[in-house]
Amino acid sequence: MASPSSSKRKFSTDRPISPPPLRRKVQSTTTQNAVASFFTPTSQKAPEKITWQERGADDDSPRTLLVGKYVPSDGSSTHDAEEKKRRKVAAFDFDSTLILTASGKKFSSDPQDWKWWHPSVPGTLRKLYREDGYRVVVISNQGGISLKPDPKAPKAHQNKLSTFKTKVAAVFNQLDLPVSIYAATEKDIFRKPRTGMWKELLEDYDIDPADLDLEHSIFVGDAGGRSAGGGKPKDFSCSDRDFAENIGIKFHTPEEFFLQEAPRPFTRSFDPAAYVTDVASEGSQVYEKRNDQDIVLFCGSPGAGKSTFYRKYLEPLGYERVNQDTLKTRDKCIKVAGEYLDEGKSVVIDNTNADTEVRSKWVELAVKRSIPIRCVLFTAPPEICKHNDAVRALNDLMNPEKRSLLPSVAFTGFTSRYQRPALSEGFQDITEVAFKFEGSAAEQQIWTRYWT
Repeated sequence: MASPSSSKRKFSTDRPISPPPLRRKVQSTTTQNAVASFFTPTSQKAPEKITWQERGADDDSPRTLLVGKYVPSDGSSTHDAEEKKRRKVAAFDFDSTLILTASGKKFSSDPQDWKWWHPSVPGTLRKLYREDGYRVVVISNQGGISLKPDPKAPKAHQNKLSTFKTKVAAVFNQLDLPVSIYAATEKDIFRKPRTGMWKELLEDYDIDPADLDLEHSIFVGDAGGRSAGGGKPKDFSCSDRDFAENIGIKFHTPEEFFLQEAPRPFTRSFDPAAYVTDVASEGSQVYEKRNDQDIVLFCGSPGAGKSTFYRKYLEPLGYERVNQDTLKTRDKCIKVAGEYLDEGKSVVIDNTNADTEVRSKWVELAVKRSIPIRCVLFTAPPEICKHNDAVRALNDLMNPEKRSLLPSVAFTGFTSRYQRPALSEGFQDITEVAFKFEGSAAEQQIWTRYWT
């Protein structure tokens, strides 16, 4: 048997050498990027074009909203004449609505850890855009990422933003439609159920709210406040349903919209409309001045309505207000209150005054001045207090003191320290005030939206 080497054709210099046939040079149209793209899994390919912006609520606010706009591979523009005619909006949440993790984990482990929520999703979105004339957008709360540069943060945390962008790019590349995503990264005006992202969307696409087809526009999300049942857990919140309610468009869960399943029962933690004062009962809540000079001590959670109560009922009676949010320290509050008392004025202590120890400082001042001290106890439940705080901080019309959103610890801290006031502490009387909204029609329209 011949060896492998002997079976090969041997090169000989004895034979004549013919030049190779002439070939016309052809310029290759295959680029290195195209070759790389061919061997890249579809879910990992970068889109033809996606641009990102970071925005704040105004020029002076930190940038907390991430906006991505995708132009498909055919080059169609989101601002051409045909696009400008679109006045129906089909808006979708992102995670657990359009996509799921491929790994089955609650949160994706990398940019490739995703799959469509259901195989019908991309086809349904394409039909909405190409056949039904909808503008397709994604509106998502993304509290896990941050737009604030923090070199001290762990590398994994720093990578979350780039991971999110890469994943969105892969999803949009598969969808390949003119589509935008709005991602709220903080608990501010942009976070659902608040409507800041919706306002940005309308401005970006030059849609006058009066021209929007609200009747046929939709929002699809998984946070629908659904109760547990049929082997399925309850929803983590009702924020998506509340968001659609605030805007005035139809809401669907992914199961209802993509799979045509029947709606499941849902509940809300509270309905703001239940706390609106009936016109017939306005003015029924009156606080009377009983002494020539006294101290009125407020006790209640942040957002319970203390400052509003002061302005409506006690300021007209001539009471001066002492507030630690303004004066910063308790010692300064006591000093200023003493100055008002020296002038013969009565004083309202508009602080939370959660526990007996704090209240005792004011009782001591009243005893020292030989004047009565009265207590007003505000009994608003926590969900109303948080709602009031959000309404106040995010609307100039209802925020005369220009207060900012309070951190959650402000509410939990009050609850942990709270001791119910008692007459035995030295109060002349204790008046309980249950919260009822009592504002103008314009204020009521704002207040009765869902804010938390």
